[in-house]
Amino acid sequence: MIGRCSISSSKEVQLFQTLNGIQQLAETRRFKAWFLDQFGVLHDGKQPYPGAISTLERLATSGAKMVIISNSSRRASITMEKMKSLGFDPSLFLGAITSGELTHQYLQRRNDAWFAALGRSCIHMTWNDRGAISLEGLGLKVVENVEEAEFILAHGTEALGLSSGTALPMKLEDLEKILERCAAKKYTYGRSKSRFCDCTLAATYEKLGGEVKWMGKPDEKIYKSAMAMAGVDAVDCIAVGDSLHHDIKGANVAGIQSAFVTCGIHATELGLAKFGDVADSSSVQALALKYDAHPSYVLPAFTW
Repeated sequence: MIGRCSISSSKEVQLFQTLNGIQQLAETRRFKAWFLDQFGVLHDGKQPYPGAISTLERLATSGAKMVIISNSSRRASITMEKMKSLGFDPSLFLGAITSGELTHQYLQRRNDAWFAALGRSCIHMTWNDRGAISLEGLGLKVVENVEEAEFILAHGTEALGLSSGTALPMKLEDLEKILERCAAKKYTYGRSKSRFCDCTLAATYEKLGGEVKWMGKPDEKIYKSAMAMAGVDAVDCIAVGDSLHHDIKGANVAGIQSAFVTCGIHATELGLAKFGDVADSSSVQALALKYDAHPSYVLPAFTW
């Protein structure tokens, strides 16, 4: 099924094309590189979505370069290990760019003025049940006393990192109390799509008047890093994602084409009951306007 739907906004008229799968796009070989979100597109965190693995394999035969771009606070290597454990072939991808990886690289290189000015001592908010994130190789001093901290590094919302390298489990509201005491300090972090995620902490900190550095989608840095990895320009790539605010908005900001997968995070908003259900074009239209994020293509799922 192929259709074209227009979206009117106060800025301009946006168009998206509806597809049943990616076959038409892949066979035209229009896009040299495909930037793929993982959660909500390739898998649900526990198992691959129906057809995702075979679709990747077919896409690879077209010569497309594939990069995972994700707002996971994990490093790229951990992301690829996760993909392998779920049954995906890591060799099909050039690699992964995650918000956690970007944050690590920027903190390590310090060639960005904002990061260079951060200092070395930090409050570290991390995960507990999901596993704390290592800061090895960054030359940071993790402190527990707010007065000693020069900035906050937030990877997760389940624990407070300790100087010993271990983590102290904490409730979200307790971490937010720490933010209140750090409101005059800087905050750098990687984000994820979890219900109670570090996005929540960032929003809270901004409301308190703190300075926040967003690392990950929809910021264009993650797309530029993916383009550099694939060796392509914006005109030669497409981003596939299920979040209008993160994936599609980010692609808009980066100036690249995008494909919105409706079976993911917005499924309930679109009235979809099960995987593979086709969203009503007018519903997609309204949601795109709500988030001011405009996809080039819309498809029910990442299938061939």
